[in-house]
Amino acid sequence: MINRYINGIAGTFILISLALGHFISPNWYWFTAFVGANLLQSAFTNWCLMGIILKKLGVK
Repeated sequence: MINRYINGIAGTFILISLALGHFISPNWYWFTAFVGANLLQSAFTNWCLMGIILKKLGVK
């Protein structure tokens, strides 16, 4: 269940940062890269900061 939240949040962050990069400033693409890098490292390490935050917020 928590993986669905993580995927949804990551996808939302990516889409919002792409829109901000297109309409506001290309510097927002760095945020897109940051989210992608975190998804990649979590695939290898099985550690995700967003997962820890969601667990502390009570998501099961």
